[in-house]
Amino acid sequence: MKEDKRLVLGMSMGIVIGTAIGVATKNLGLWIAIGVSIGAALGFTIKTKNTKDEEDES
Repeated sequence: MKEDKRLVLGMSMGIVIGTAIGVATKNLGLWIAIGVSIGAALGFTIKTKNTKDEEDES
């Protein structure tokens, strides 16, 4: 369950950053989409990195 929260957290941060850039550049649709994709990638990276660290400890 915690792993899913990391993905959602990454996507949420991506949406916030994408919305801010989209408002500033007046191209909201493009930057929300870019923010979601970057956020999902970051969330997935955090998720897999933490999973590998837990496997190394055991």
